[in-house]
Parts: sequence; structure tokens; C-alpha cells
Amino acid sequence: MYNILICDDDRDIVAALKIYLSGQDYSLFEAYTGREALETVAQNDIHLILMDIMMPELDGIAATSKLREEYNIPIILLTAKSEDTDKVLGLNVGADDYITKPFNPVEVLARVKSQLRRYTLLGGMERKPDHYVIGGIDLDDAGKTVTVDGEPVSLTPTEFAILRLLMQNPGKVFSSGAIYAHVSGGYALSAESSIAVHIRHLREKIEITPSEPRYIKVVWGQGYKIEGESK
Repeated sequence: MYNILICDDDRDIVAALKIYLSGQDYSLFEAYTGREALETVAQNDIHLILMDIMMPELDGIAATSKLREEYNIPIILLTAKSEDTDKVLGLNVGADDYITKPFNPVEVLARVKSQLRRYTLLGGMERKPDHYVIGGIDLDDAGKTVTVDGEPVSLTPTEFAILRLLMQNPGKVFSSGAIYAHVSGGYALSAESSIAVHIRHLREKIEITPSEPRYIKVVWGQGYKIEGESK
């Protein structure tokens, strides 16, 4: 199963592309701005992106450039015939291919399959491990267990999901909103206060001195990250 993100501010185009790609072994995600695309990729294991160039908030060129700072997943730009300069710029900042509107369904499917095949053959799709160790914290995702310095720790499902997200990305800062979206699948105005409570409870269970944490650190004004030696 491949996870494909379709990002275009025109909802009709997103709907059409979903129809073209339906019936395949694909799980389809939607976004309507470049910023939404970045958030979706941060919160999900995306294998390919179909990205419009002209979008509000953050256009496809800027979003592609930002994604290339962390990810090597294939990006196919969706362009108009008049956007030749943008096509070249998009390829220069890291896009893998482009499809010109109006779309030919057969071409869309062929290009998607080609990029996914290349990505797989080049080893871009690496299975995520189910066992993480940072410092004295040992998280077994398959068994849904956590030990700290060899002692078992009982976490709620939400606390476990937060800890797993942080341990999968040591040193990476996640905003409260991004953490909330990851563990709940949605957004809420109360995300910041809700995540703060879960982080506090998590620290009480895994930190020797919760007020002076070794592992889960706050980056003021940005969010949370986990620090420690990965093994």
C-alpha cells in the first residue's frame, strides 16, 4: 500500500485525481495549500506527492524546496501549459517530474507508477523499525511496551503515541498542533493546552526529575523534542 498526497487549491482537480488513482493499491491524502502539504507529510508516511505550483499561503515551488530539506519522496508538479519557467524552477529545487493540465488519466497513472517504482528500487522506501532506544528509554512499538532504565512504564495510548513520534524523530521539534494532529487525526483550538498536559504526565513517568527533564525538552514558542543518544 502506497500513501499518495494530492495537493491543489482547486478541489475539483483533487477530486478528479482521486478518481484517476482509485482502484489501485493507494491510500490517498488531500491538501489544499503548501502549508497543509507540509503538515500532512510530517504527520503521515507519504510515499509520493502530486503538487500544484500555484497555491495560496505557500506555493508548490516553495513547498517542494522545503520538503527537500528532510524528505526524498517523489514529487510530481501539476502545472499549466503557460508555466514553463516554473516547471524548470520546480525541477531545479527538487521536483522529480511534472504533469501538464488538463490531465490525461493514463499519463497520470503511468507517471505515478514510474516514480513509485524508481523510489522503491533506489531504496527510498525503508520500513520503519518497531523498536526505538534513546538513552535509558526503550520503546517496543510492536509489543506496545516502554521501559526506562530497565523498569516497565505504563503509558496511556496517547502518551505512547506522543513518545513514539518523538523517538522516531530525535532532535526534531514538533508543535503542539502537529503532535495533536498526529495522535488524534485532527485539529483543535485546545491542542496546545491538551498536549502540555500529556507531556507533563509523560515526563512524570519517564524523567527522574520531571521539572528538569533529560529527554523531552520544550523549545519555547515552537514545540517539543526528545534528546538523548539513539541506539
